[in-house]
Amino acid sequence: MREQETELVKRNVHIVVVTFEAGHFARQYIEETGLVWPVLVDENRELYQAYGMLAASFWDIWGPKTWWAYLKAILSGQKLQQSHGDISQRGGDVLIDPEGVVRLHHVGEGPADRPSLAMILKRVTQ
Repeated sequence: MREQETELVKRNVHIVVVTFEAGHFARQYIEETGLVWPVLVDENRELYQAYGMLAASFWDIWGPKTWWAYLKAILSGQKLQQSHGDISQRGGDVLIDPEGVVRLHHVGEGPADRPSLAMILKRVTQ
């Protein structure tokens, strides 16, 4: 998503990252990745639960899609980040419009499962 930040800013889309890892781990992630977006810490995982982002299975986490995503990241020169937390926690993407209406609710099947930027932008213009 960072590669398309200019387009997101142009469309007035604001990104917020939610994590359950607090303190040192959250700061370390922000520093290592150069994250510029605001970070909300959900230590009790209330948002994760509210949006149905529960535990992923072993196959979801370590299946072919994940290995393919890691290979593409490595080949593009990205440095992989070691997770210090619960790797079975599902992630996802939620797009909420200014009126509070959820326009996109995607629960990831694994670390490589993210909606495309085209899908997100399509929902922004709806």
